Amino acid sequence: MSRSPIHLITLATIAFSLISSCVSDVVVLTVDNFEKEVGKDRGALVEFYAPWCGHCKKLAPVFDILGTSVKKTKSVLVGKVDCDENKELCTKYGISGYPSIKWFPEGSLEPKDYDGSRTAEAFAEYINNEAGTNVKIGAFPSYVVVLNSDNFDKIVMDKTKDVLVEFYATWCGHCKSLAPIYETLATAYKNERDVVIANLDADRFKDLGEKYDISGYPTMKLFPKDNKAGEVYQGDRDLDSLVAYINQKCGTSRDAQGQLTSDAGIVEVLDNLVKEFMGADGDEKKAVFAKIQEEAGNLHGSFARYGKIYIKAAQSCMAKGADYARNEIQRLERMLAQSISSLKADEFILKKNVLSAFA
Repeated sequence: MSRSPIHLITLATIAFSLISSCVSDVVVLTVDNFEKEVGKDRGALVEFYAPWCGHCKKLAPVFDILGTSVKKTKSVLVGKVDCDENKELCTKYGISGYPSIKWFPEGSLEPKDYDGSRTAEAFAEYINNEAGTNVKIGAFPSYVVVLNSDNFDKIVMDKTKDVLVEFYATWCGHCKSLAPIYETLATAYKNERDVVIANLDADRFKDLGEKYDISGYPTMKLFPKDNKAGEVYQGDRDLDSLVAYINQKCGTSRDAQGQLTSDAGIVEVLDNLVKEFMGADGDEKKAVFAKIQEEAGNLHGSFARYGKIYIKAAQSCMAKGADYARNEIQRLERMLAQSISSLKADEFILKKNVLSAFA
């Protein structure tokens, strides 16, 4: 399965490496820290936003790309202010619409309005002109699978995969707006072996566009494991809505940063048995453990993996005592606070979630 740059704008613009590390390089500014960070010995490009604002949600991944690219430039800060949480600060700077972007020159709290294009390249060019820097938007990997007439059926019709396909056209303005969001979505699910985020230039491969009744761009269709006829996505095109859709339809449990949520790995029938297990003693505990093993053995796919975690946790609790789960959760939290790979973070979060039932 080849992975290549997503359409319309350069790979550098659309990729969102922050998902991999689950840490944003955009500085969160508040009433308390604004004047400690802004107006000092570096210029600052600041986004004033509202968390409910659709345009702000679309801008977020682009601004995060900028933050990552500017990170090494000590003379520039990229920051954001939540105006719902910092009304006084936003009133001070005359914010009346969202998102509003302002440039604060080095040593000044008197901003200039930014009214240029809202692409990472345009922001970088503006910063370079204002601060005399040489910020370049870095090249990051793409996790969107690019489809064509040769690989479409092999990838999309694979009954072991849930495949979301964006049908787009290179001239489509709405497709250009969706591109960075779609790339961020793909990055969020890069560790999900059964989920594929893909796209197809339906203007170029017209036969495939016609086959799947594509009459407007962008059109997103999900091809689940059990329905390769496909179903049209009709929700909002912001990242949170797309993540919620994938989680609901594909049985995944991830947030917009690609991190597993507290629900990941939880199996209700096993959780109920764990409650019984923790309240039992002696032979009764062994009998409940046998039930856990039996139920875990009936699980399939990803759930079979979760079942093994439950079994191992129960075995450790019997061998190491009642404090094992709590102590192990604390150890995992310390590990998660360190710089680790996203795959290792997934492993630790799954174990931590399961252990919460034992604690």
